[in-house]
Amino acid sequence: MAYKLIIFDFDGTLADTFPWFTAVLNDVAQRYRFRRIEAHEVDSLRGYSARQLLDHLGIKPWKLPFIARHMRRLATDDGEPAPIFPRIEPMLRQLGAAGFVLAIVSSNTERNIRRALGPELAGLFSHFACGAGLFGKAAKFRQIARRAAVEHDRCLCIGDEIRDGEAAREAGMAFGAVGWGFTSSAALEALAPEFLFSDMDEIVPRLRAGTLPATEAAGRLTHCIQASRDN
Repeated sequence: MAYKLIIFDFDGTLADTFPWFTAVLNDVAQRYRFRRIEAHEVDSLRGYSARQLLDHLGIKPWKLPFIARHMRRLATDDGEPAPIFPRIEPMLRQLGAAGFVLAIVSSNTERNIRRALGPELAGLFSHFACGAGLFGKAAKFRQIARRAAVEHDRCLCIGDEIRDGEAAREAGMAFGAVGWGFTSSAALEALAPEFLFSDMDEIVPRLRAGTLPATEAAGRLTHCIQASRDN
């Protein structure tokens, strides 16, 4: 599949915000009265979906908007912008030069994202849909596709969480999982994403070459093997 619109998540995909998230979460837990995360739990929790994590922490659904608003305010007031992962800049520039339309859908604010990227990198993105609810990304994906006038089957959503993959499926779009963010690679692989990027440098060559998603490639390989046996 030749993709045209590439929709990136921000936190954990373009920006290394996991250390900040873990540093502030227990203070937020005290404020909103949910379970703290102990240091020894962090690795195992990276295999959880967002719903599983909410259940583990004992967060009631009605509290989510208040917690999300508070976290966004903390990120805004934290002083330094979120650190971008190494090699993000050349990757984005190469995708833009190759003719891909770039967009960001995030639960974070557009102000925080633009501040982290800087004006030049932010200028590579044609569309932003920010402030998405924890489970509200599918609607944002559709909104971006309408704005960009790109069919859903030519959209690839790239993110680091199980909920990103679930939202992409709900929107009828392909999902590219990255292995350097919040969620473990094993948990993301279980979703059977079209792409599983273990390294930043894989994104550009695979998308420019029109590399078949793993599921489609496996299907074609099986077909070829069967055809050779029949002959």
